[in-house]
Amino acid sequence: MENLISYGLTVFMGFFAIMNPIANTPIFLGLVEGENKEKKKKIAKTASITAFIIVVAFIIAGKYIFQLFGITIPAFKITGGILIFYVGFEMLMSKKSKVHNNADSEDRSNLAISPLAIPILAGPGTIVTAMNFVTNATYIHIAIVISVFAIMIFLTYLTFSLSDLIVKKIGDNLISVIGKLMGLILAIIGTGMVTEGIKLTFK
Repeated sequence: MENLISYGLTVFMGFFAIMNPIANTPIFLGLVEGENKEKKKKIAKTASITAFIIVVAFIIAGKYIFQLFGITIPAFKITGGILIFYVGFEMLMSKKSKVHNNADSEDRSNLAISPLAIPILAGPGTIVTAMNFVTNATYIHIAIVISVFAIMIFLTYLTFSLSDLIVKKIGDNLISVIGKLMGLILAIIGTGMVTEGIKLTFK
């Protein structure tokens, strides 16, 4: 039981670091600028649900995707680790990750789907993180990952819904500091994945 709780906390920290709802709040506000409160909530809800469906699909079908494309677990861990490390490094350098974020789209009709759901919430980094947690995992571990991700999506929805208040209370400087801390955590997670992949490759 203690191992499962520890595993759940690790999964939560991994998702929190890669998704970072607090640091993404200013991005959300920039995208929905000019919309009323109800419209902002609707966009946040649609984006959250869409991201949840996409990531859970990869969590459940991940093993079949591996088999279909002949992807080995060591190769996935090494490549995924490099990707996550890159995202974390860019966050540490105060850059918006080109892998994780792409908020340049001005198509407001599909704003909740792209770029909010994809790739800001359910980007490559989030998908890689989710699939890494369920490689060689039992059904209990898979259920924990899905449950934790559901909690993370709900927290993201809350922060987006209260985005105006959060930015006003916390301020841009503190949000920037939080982003750097999350970047450090991501870089460490990525390094750990690469190390695990190398160990598995050479037994």
